[in-house]
Amino acid sequence: MAAEPIKNQDVASLPFEAALAELEKIVDQLEKGAVGLEESIAIYERGEALKAHCARLLTSAEQRIEKITLGPDGRPSGTEPLDVE
Repeated sequence: MAAEPIKNQDVASLPFEAALAELEKIVDQLEKGAVGLEESIAIYERGEALKAHCARLLTSAEQRIEKITLGPDGRPSGTEPLDVE
C-alpha cells in the first residue's frame, strides 16, 4: 500500500515540487483503487487542496516572469511583463 499523505503538514507551506509529487501519488492511488472509500474521500479532498495550491504557485510565478525586449539592433533593451492569457 502506498504511503499516506502527510496529514499534519499544512498544504500552503509545501513548495511546488513537493505538492505536485504528493498530488501525483494521490492520483495514482485513486486510479488504482488502492485505498478504501473513506480514505479515498480524505485523500481526494487533500488532492483538491494540493491542486489549488499548485495553481496559485504557478499563477504567482507567471506574474513574475518578464519578457526581454530587443532593440532595433537586436540587442536586449529592457523588459516588459509577459503576456499571460
